[in-house]
Amino acid sequence: MGAVDQATTGGHLERYEEALARDPMSAFGLVREWMRTDWRSLFAELREHRPIFVTPAFTVVTRFADVTEVLAHEQVFSVRAFGPRLDAALGAPFMLARDATPMNWREKGLMRLMLDPRDAAGVRELAGRLADELLDAAWPDGRVEAVGGLFRPVALGVCARYFGVPGPDPQTLGRWTRAVVSDGFANFLGDPELQAASVSAGAELVAYLKDRLAELRATLRAGRDLPDDVFARLVRSTLPAGAGVTDDRIVTNMAGLPLGFVESAPGAMVEAVEQLLLRPAVLAEARAAAGDPERFDPYVWEALRFSPFFKLLPRLCEREHVLAAGTPRSTVIPAGTFVLAAPASAMFDADVVPEPGEFRLDRPRHHQLFFGSGHHACLGVHVAGPVIAETVRRLLLRPGVRLLPPPEGRVERALGIFPDTFRLGLGDDGREG
Repeated sequence: MGAVDQATTGGHLERYEEALARDPMSAFGLVREWMRTDWRSLFAELREHRPIFVTPAFTVVTRFADVTEVLAHEQVFSVRAFGPRLDAALGAPFMLARDATPMNWREKGLMRLMLDPRDAAGVRELAGRLADELLDAAWPDGRVEAVGGLFRPVALGVCARYFGVPGPDPQTLGRWTRAVVSDGFANFLGDPELQAASVSAGAELVAYLKDRLAELRATLRAGRDLPDDVFARLVRSTLPAGAGVTDDRIVTNMAGLPLGFVESAPGAMVEAVEQLLLRPAVLAEARAAAGDPERFDPYVWEALRFSPFFKLLPRLCEREHVLAAGTPRSTVIPAGTFVLAAPASAMFDADVVPEPGEFRLDRPRHHQLFFGSGHHACLGVHVAGPVIAETVRRLLLRPGVRLLPPPEGRVERALGIFPDTFRLGLGDDGREG
């Protein structure tokens, strides 16, 4: 199977040290730019020469064992730094930003119950049907803008029909999720415009969900049937009075579903499709397997290993911790350190992942960190995974899907993270009857 060049090209650390001696802020800017544009070679060099990379602004963790250690110790490496932003956007505490607290355990358990793994087949079928409708519409043009014309509409359609959150319209719901997630997870420098847009969008989302909740309760009181979606399940559920699941908590947790899905699922689809299309031999095998989802899905997961959507997972060190204790790379992480755990690097750590540069379909699930690991692993992975894989499968079942030459075919990203455009060709020479 095809390989990607993961060789250490070198030079990043030398350039960093030179910049640090002149101007720490310029050194910080260099690292941020490399993480955006040259992350493969940067991470390869760090894994080899400085696996726990300490800078004045943050610490980057690149080896598999160390990344999973960070993600497994939520009371040491917390997501608390992002809580205030999400709380401000939603106007209430959000359970995912409350590490290992009663609120977190209780409400995470509740939402896992609502996101029933037994729904996977039906949600997959829904995603496939939505994808086919969108591809049928794009087919006469011989082109598809895969983000706005396929991946995001599929995700928003799943939000509408499975989560029970259609929004006033898909475009408005998509605008809300982008604004809140951009501030919550990409606004590292505290841009006040991003923060203001997030608070405004979050308030609109919450107001909409409160109205939707009132409609569902009115329907229930009138003795009419509710739809079989996640929102309706929460309304119908009989919970003990001491569970503390008030209407406000229902609204806040329902807000978390589109926020956690509408940006990340299309992002993963873009990465997987691009990686498959870059490998002609692998693509031919994937196409041959596309008639059978069970055979096809491993191609998507291995493609995502080569380029996960979330390449870095930020954490805040709550108390001093010795990372990689007992190894030559043992490092004291002081309390208050901003830590960037790099799953995109960890999945290429040859000490754990055999032949990391080879495209192999036999990787064990625990080597795949693109859905996270530990306390904050993806809450709805059992339904999100099938949506991602099925949308990619339906696309690759179409003849002639191919990358277009740049600049037309270049993936354009908002804030360097969130894909906005990804134009693909369809059919022979752009058309097939």
